[in-house]
Amino acid sequence: MTVKDKILKALILGAPASGKGTISSRIVKKYNIEHVSSGDKLRDHIEKQTDLGKEVKSYLNEGKLVPDDVMIKFMIAELRKVENKPWLLDGFPRTVAQANALWKVQPVDVVLNLVVPFEVIIDRVKSRWVHLPSGRVYNIGFNTPKIEGKDDVTGENLMQRPDDKPEAVQKRLEIYEKVTRPVINFYKEKGILKEFEGRTSDEIWPKVTAYLDPIFQKI
Repeated sequence: MTVKDKILKALILGAPASGKGTISSRIVKKYNIEHVSSGDKLRDHIEKQTDLGKEVKSYLNEGKLVPDDVMIKFMIAELRKVENKPWLLDGFPRTVAQANALWKVQPVDVVLNLVVPFEVIIDRVKSRWVHLPSGRVYNIGFNTPKIEGKDDVTGENLMQRPDDKPEAVQKRLEIYEKVTRPVINFYKEKGILKEFEGRTSDEIWPKVTAYLDPIFQKI
């Protein structure tokens, strides 16, 4: 990390339900950096019914992925809002085209990749409950809500997503592996990818801090 790289730009990758949300929130809190989550940003636009929100919702309603060009334009605009602060990017890029576009305007310094066995993820998702309006996720026995079936913040009902069924999760993991493997390889070739293996976030977290602490001490 050179002197000119004082504003750290980091990216976190990981399969669905690999603990990205938990690790991201801990990184943001410990190192006092901005968390830029593509999912949170898109949900915010959908709730506010902006032009982008309406466009994104139309794709989601049809079961389609948001096109690369739309996501690239949107996320680069969001990152420009925090360009004078260190940030952690989550949920983007998801394709090599997105990674290439991001690299041209906002090259990242560090890419963290969470590696959790797929069988662990499938077992974990069986007990996952979600507060749909906010996206807050609970896992029974790990991050259990204070009141069964209720969101800790609002007290509203929690739901289980249909796509959290084991067979649906297996399919999502297979798609993730196919789509994201080229992105992982893209950053591996750049020499900035660091992988963290484990079965739980508590097992992975010390490895993440051991890697990030020296980096943040230099900037």
